[in-house]
Amino acid sequence: MKIGIIIARIGGIDGVALETEKWIKVLRRLGHEIYVVAGQFEKRKLDTSYEKRIPELSLFSPESYWGQKKAFFDPHVDPQEVIGHFELYSELIFKKLYDWVNNKDIELVISENASALPIHISLGMAIKKLLERTELPAITHDHDFAWERENQYTSRDKAINQLIQDTFPLRLPNTYHAVINTAARETLKENYNRDSIVVPNVMDFNQPFGEITDYNKNLKQDLGLEEDDILLFQVTRIVERKSIDVAIRLVEKLDDKRIKLIITGGYVDDEGNKSYHQLMELIHELGISDQVHFAYEKFSHGLKGEMHDGLYTLSDAYAHARACTYFSTYEGFGNAFVEAVLSKTPVFVNNYKPVFWPDIGSKGFRTVMLENSQLTDEKVEQMREVIYNDQLNHEIGEYNYQLGKKYFSFEVLEEKLEQLLTRISDSE
Repeated sequence: MKIGIIIARIGGIDGVALETEKWIKVLRRLGHEIYVVAGQFEKRKLDTSYEKRIPELSLFSPESYWGQKKAFFDPHVDPQEVIGHFELYSELIFKKLYDWVNNKDIELVISENASALPIHISLGMAIKKLLERTELPAITHDHDFAWERENQYTSRDKAINQLIQDTFPLRLPNTYHAVINTAARETLKENYNRDSIVVPNVMDFNQPFGEITDYNKNLKQDLGLEEDDILLFQVTRIVERKSIDVAIRLVEKLDDKRIKLIITGGYVDDEGNKSYHQLMELIHELGISDQVHFAYEKFSHGLKGEMHDGLYTLSDAYAHARACTYFSTYEGFGNAFVEAVLSKTPVFVNNYKPVFWPDIGSKGFRTVMLENSQLTDEKVEQMREVIYNDQLNHEIGEYNYQLGKKYFSFEVLEEKLEQLLTRISDSE
């Protein structure tokens, strides 16, 4: 089957982009022919044999940026002007998508979050038009929904809110939902009477990951660290909900100058660099500037085996991690958790909503888990034991790896995708 994937940006380390890459691999393994159209290819060139760039699909295109800002953040805007803008650019995007679908003889469309979260309204409208006019079957891979973001996607204008309500999440007879957690499945059914399949985020447990290699063996020195330093890794972007401040406070409480927190992600998604500046203030206040390292410029987007200009991959990061900090307050799923499990690295985690305990923690993973980001003395001591006790550290890594292989492997994704494709085939 010829499958066309529509995504705003790909190639980065955000969850949508990472999972899309995995879907591509597994769908190819199932024998399907994959084509991708995106607005942005981050940190790499596109492969023209199966990829196409349409700039208007980018979240940061002038068209998208202007529309989103006016819809949600400008109290003086004329709503009809904004709606007209969305109509104009959705038609432009639709025409380009329509030509792409026909040119590639696409038989099935996969919309990667673009039909779930109104982060690019014109794109969501264009995909709806495409599927209405072509009647092609489509899977909407729904990573996030507006109701999970409080009032972030609520406009001051009723007409704009109605437009969003009519478009997101996409609800057409020829569309099928793949959600990434149980809470999303339940809410989608309760609020919209739409059935869906939970497809968890996964990793390839058949490939080595997080191992010391000739390439990464000198990573500590390359980061300006000492050989006996003990590295805790925060393998996420810098955004407020990641609660990196809790990891910084943990470093201070451990009271060991050898402990270093390495933050691999950048702050491109940090509005006004607000979170970054707050973290810098905290580091200064605690007097631990020599123990917290922002290392975005040293790491590529790749999980493993994808070296770019001498940069390290995430696999290289995990290879040197004694433990990982993951104190998010909210996640749609939690790629960084599964990556740590794959690398056999213990994880310190907050019981983030709405996913961690129902979809991950309850499966039996061994971790030090905070409630409501409370870094109690008891939890700090438990983390200290994991960091310094070699045997315990190794046992936790091995135990979690086996559970991860059972619940979050490519084999699980393959099974879920076959279920979706069978459902689509049976309904035609």
